[in-house]
Amino acid sequence: MAALSSVPGQLAALTDDFTAGEGILRRQAQRESAARTYARSLPVVPVRARGMTVEGADGRRYLDCLSGAGALALGHNHPVVLEAIRSVLDSGAPLQVLDLATPVKDAFTTALFETLPAELAEHGRIQFCGPTGADAVEAAVKLARIATGHGGLLTFSGAYHGMTAGALAATGDVVARSSAGAQDGRITRLPYPYDYRCPFGVGGDRGAELSARWAGQLLDDPKGGVPPSAAMLLEAVQGEGGVIPAPDAWLRRMREITAARGIPLIVDEVQTGVGRTGTFWAVERSGIVPDVMVLSKAIGGSLPLAVTVYREDLDAWRPGAHAGTFRGNQLAMAAGAATLRFVRQHALDERAETLGNRLMGRLRGLAAHHACIGDVRGRGLMIGVELVDAVAEPDELGARPNAPHLAARIQQEALRRGLIVELGGRHGSVVRLLPPLTITDEQAEAVLDRLASAIEAAQAAGRGGPA
Repeated sequence: MAALSSVPGQLAALTDDFTAGEGILRRQAQRESAARTYARSLPVVPVRARGMTVEGADGRRYLDCLSGAGALALGHNHPVVLEAIRSVLDSGAPLQVLDLATPVKDAFTTALFETLPAELAEHGRIQFCGPTGADAVEAAVKLARIATGHGGLLTFSGAYHGMTAGALAATGDVVARSSAGAQDGRITRLPYPYDYRCPFGVGGDRGAELSARWAGQLLDDPKGGVPPSAAMLLEAVQGEGGVIPAPDAWLRRMREITAARGIPLIVDEVQTGVGRTGTFWAVERSGIVPDVMVLSKAIGGSLPLAVTVYREDLDAWRPGAHAGTFRGNQLAMAAGAATLRFVRQHALDERAETLGNRLMGRLRGLAAHHACIGDVRGRGLMIGVELVDAVAEPDELGARPNAPHLAARIQQEALRRGLIVELGGRHGSVVRLLPPLTITDEQAEAVLDRLASAIEAAQAAGRGGPA
């Protein structure tokens, strides 16, 4: 027992030994794979965190607008999450049970179904998958193929659905797919409505309508080259693709197109769910009810958890047809249930809508003074700021070429000012803001101030002026 009780003290001593974090970062670079990503652009060694604030080993404090890539709906170490975890630990309950029934799982499932669109909650089934969103995507696509007997999959340009082979094949990033050896022979990619860079060169409602018409006509064309489709897989707001919200009317058209042709509609709510986009689930804004919803990230309350929820008539699994050792993560289910209840009880989705609109309004005001900001867009507290080359000629819609180097400088200048942001979108040129839903008004102002300062400094550095 003495050895066990000394572990916290040993960890504290390790932290004290490397207050600047340099030794930890050096060993990470030596030991971890070349696939690491966030650690390259965000050389922070977190040792403590609460809410939106992260403290590094060097003693610096940061406002975290990454939030575990959207997994931390309530921020770091929220009291209700910690209490839920402690209650399971103190109860003596098993922590890992495969797919056995437990009171903790039952409470989580009940809390989740209370948030779902009524039609899906009433006639739905839940599949607990492996611990990541990509696992849930794999399960959803696999189920659709079994249920329909078809192998084709409809996805969209700009999509991101995870890094496992099947999920990556459905992703729109050609470089990412080819580097991972993902095969996508049964994937048909359709144009996603992207108002700022409309693939049809018209933008607005007209661009979205052309996208929908393209999809319908291609599916009905016997010479269109589309294999029989097991499902359509889409994001209501593309996250990694650059925070691109789908118009509500377009989502309703996709629902009509798939329903009319007997194609299950799978909506990936891994990053958009649990209040992030201003409604509890992003599909609620358009009023559609998908056949399958893919859920992860925030549903685990900061711990690994992923599920698919689908119409009961699609439940074509045979026993053992899809399994996973860590689908019985009791701590994640307890933390997730606490998070789901807290977001509902405190209407944090409505708070995200109100504050998100305010932030985007302020950012658009900033764009009026900075030609390098091409577009500001988002839903709720899922916001993107697209950086462009301010001196290049715009296209017919007024969009200029992306400015990836400027975006990278802004990210680094933001970090110097104590603000953690992520990049995404085409060429990594979109600064993405994913603050916790618990962000205060004061913290929101600080985020805006630090980001504005970072943009000024990055532009000055690009011109050769003082940073």
